[in-house]
Amino acid sequence: MAEQSCPAPTASPPRQVTAPHLGPTASPVPPGPQSHPRDKWSKKMDFLLSVIGFAVDLGNVWRFPYICYQNGGGAFLIPYTLMAVFGGVPLFYMELALGQFHRTGAIPIWKRICPIFKGIGFAICIIGLYVSFYYNTIIAWALYYFYSSFSGTLPWASCDNPWNTPACTNYFGRSNVTWTNFSRSPAEEFYTRKVLEIQKSGGLYDVGGIRWQLLLCLFLIFTIVYFSLWKGVKTSGKVVWVTATLPYVVLLVLLVRGATLPGAWRGVIFYLRPDWGKLLSTVWVDAAAQIFFSLGPGFGVLLALASYNHFHNNCYRDALVTSTVNCLTSFLSGFVIFTVLGYMAEMRDVEVEDVARDKGPSLLFITYPEAIANMVGSTYFAIIFFLMMITLGLDSTFGGLEAVITADFAEDLLLIPTGSAATLPSVVLFQGGAYVVKLLEEFGAGCSILAVVLLETIAVSWFYGIQRFSHDVKAMLGFTPGMFWKVCWVAVSPALLAFIVISSLLDQPPLSLFDYQYPEWSISVGYLIEASSFICIPFYMVYKLIWTPGSLKQRLAVCIWPEKTTRDPRADTVCMSPVL
Repeated sequence: MAEQSCPAPTASPPRQVTAPHLGPTASPVPPGPQSHPRDKWSKKMDFLLSVIGFAVDLGNVWRFPYICYQNGGGAFLIPYTLMAVFGGVPLFYMELALGQFHRTGAIPIWKRICPIFKGIGFAICIIGLYVSFYYNTIIAWALYYFYSSFSGTLPWASCDNPWNTPACTNYFGRSNVTWTNFSRSPAEEFYTRKVLEIQKSGGLYDVGGIRWQLLLCLFLIFTIVYFSLWKGVKTSGKVVWVTATLPYVVLLVLLVRGATLPGAWRGVIFYLRPDWGKLLSTVWVDAAAQIFFSLGPGFGVLLALASYNHFHNNCYRDALVTSTVNCLTSFLSGFVIFTVLGYMAEMRDVEVEDVARDKGPSLLFITYPEAIANMVGSTYFAIIFFLMMITLGLDSTFGGLEAVITADFAEDLLLIPTGSAATLPSVVLFQGGAYVVKLLEEFGAGCSILAVVLLETIAVSWFYGIQRFSHDVKAMLGFTPGMFWKVCWVAVSPALLAFIVISSLLDQPPLSLFDYQYPEWSISVGYLIEASSFICIPFYMVYKLIWTPGSLKQRLAVCIWPEKTTRDPRADTVCMSPVL
């Protein structure tokens, strides 16, 4: 990528800059600072749809509804809204502003904020790859279902298939069938015994052989991701016009269909019925965790996407619009899911809370497909449902890999991160791969990402300085952030994050999937996965302090004080000069 020199300021000649707290005078700024021209979004809607596509993902379709009803139904919306207002949205706004002002990725941005915290960028990239591993696998499963949907009769609609067992129970349209705790639906056996072939695995000790059909699906997903990103935002900005809008069309179609099903009202009542006693339990922790994972601050994606904006773009309005769309989408998806759960509860003659056994991907691959199989026009609804799942997953994958690429990769090295995200998760394509997916889902981006967001907020608000950050925002938008945003950035959001991290570490429930209980050693492996990303932060701090020349006082000043940034809005470039 070519470099160009920034024009010298016309108002006054370059001057010598001295960093505070240093004894000797710092060396003068080298002449002719360099800048890197950078791609920009072709249209404003390309950026907005990319942010919405990243924030609105599979978690909105299955995680939010389950977290909601497990924590008091309608009562959950109170802490969820409060956590969004005082935690999620302020940090969403902060990351968009940081990315737009500094126009760089998650790793190099720290030399302009607080160099000693550069390990945060490395931690973000590792977490992004972990998430891509299991996210791409879930998309591959959805692609397998999408292909299987093109048939007159859906393969998970009956118990007359070679993979079915005597426990298979098809109760739709039959009055003499009793559903028990030992019953297995045709959709569950299709998922576990046909798609995953999990019966051929003994657990994490014996993951079995590889599922070649899923490997082919994963390769196709990798190809789509690569060619959607290889020209940067010029191509991904066009792809999101389909991947970010199609899910809303499908959700509305499924909502209308679900609302007409018998028993749908049972699901809606269960979804919205408030259980005020839950407000005295762990609902606050769950609400805070859900809003941070849903909006996505800390993953580096918002930094990366905003870095392609024009300098004077109104990122404040963008933050409010996109975060509101995200929260409303979660609320809408709750109605889509629970109308169907109410229908299934009506057909099984059980309570709504007893319909689904697992709150993870099983909702997407067992519960909802089972309901679809027994609707009029089942093939049509199955095709659009799994197409929606694929597009939801692809949007998040685009964002996650864009964060890794923008962090420190040139365009010609795009194949490295995308290839890693596609080939490394091959272990989860074994017959016992679902157990690995669950482990990565729980620990790949658990407490580690929350701790990263906490340190990022502290680094920006306390070390870089809230006044300096506010000045940057004013340079872009023409106005200073209000007192509400400053208080949230300095105190409220860090306090919320610290509360979530400590509570999560103190309460780690046993891990299970279907009837499999994870062994103790696997939990230790999970903690190592969490630590493998976060450990980058203290390691880099020690490295930076040791290898920086000078006295301890000088080292601290160099490690904490950011480089001088000169912005030329006309060229939309950043000129960097070391302060010291």
